[in-house]
Amino acid sequence: MPELRKDPIVGRWVIIAPDRAKRPANFVEQEADNGDLFDPFLEGNEDATPGEILAYRTPGTKPDSPGWRVRVVPNKFPALLVEGELSKRGEGIYDMMNGIGAHEVIIECPHLETNMSRLSLDNIREVIWVYRDRLVDLKRDPRLVHGLVFKNKGALAGATLEHTHSQLIVTPVVPVSLAEEMNGALEFYNYRGRCIYDDMIQQELASDKRIVLDTPGFVVLCPFASRCPFETWILPKQHSSHFENIQRQGVDELGMVLKSVLMKLEIALDDPPYNFVIHTAPFDTHNLPHYLWHIEIFPRLTRVAGFEWGSGFYINPVEPETAARFLREIEVDPQQSGSPSKPINESRQG
Repeated sequence: MPELRKDPIVGRWVIIAPDRAKRPANFVEQEADNGDLFDPFLEGNEDATPGEILAYRTPGTKPDSPGWRVRVVPNKFPALLVEGELSKRGEGIYDMMNGIGAHEVIIECPHLETNMSRLSLDNIREVIWVYRDRLVDLKRDPRLVHGLVFKNKGALAGATLEHTHSQLIVTPVVPVSLAEEMNGALEFYNYRGRCIYDDMIQQELASDKRIVLDTPGFVVLCPFASRCPFETWILPKQHSSHFENIQRQGVDELGMVLKSVLMKLEIALDDPPYNFVIHTAPFDTHNLPHYLWHIEIFPRLTRVAGFEWGSGFYINPVEPETAARFLREIEVDPQQSGSPSKPINESRQG
């Protein structure tokens, strides 16, 4: 059983999960008989994963069989387990509880593809719908407080399998980073009576220095205090604190925006490893006037070292204004399924 332990100084929760050490150390989980790399996420290999939780599939096809387009399974090496009780307890100044939560893998397509940006627009939209559907379902569990959807692309970004996929971890506590973000936003709201994210959107649109993409429903920008080169945020123009409340029109447009941004980053940075994270408010809150859900994308071009770990500062060698201008000038067509920088039929080597 994994365990959550709380740092008594800063309030940060840490998951102690020894079973995670059993994960494959690289993209290869096992060798197939013919010598090719075995892909457990490939259509036809459904028996290589835990049983599916949800799948968008062709009508008439059975669970855990071919015929799916997007598929969700429990993580084979979960950070948290869904079965059991929290059993909150203390040991002197230390607080802990059982590692209860959910850890799921969203397999984004049935064929071997390494880049989300090369999926069709409809495919990406269905992936976003799956994110929403899983958060709505897990929100019903009173033990769970917050859901974090994230993607690791590439070994340097923490991916252990190359087949394009994302993950969802739902925790019984609010992560410290989200709490700090929400507290800062609330302080601004209490002082000025406005949402800082809404103000940020308006100011960035007015200055146009760091805007990457502006659509009817979304703004894409490189934030003023970017922590890494080409850090990119996607923010909705319509105020909503909870991602799982997104509607169909929003999903359709977000699919186009997300694909466009990933294509731009792929071209600009020569197919970089990256992480993206969906920041959304805790389950147990109503719509918050001071907070806005958003997506943060971090290309992994620099490494965190001693100064960053010791100080909490980040050193970014690329001005966000320069990054935004470079990305803005790259033209992409989100309707195409392959990357203009690397044809889709070469994706096995991607």
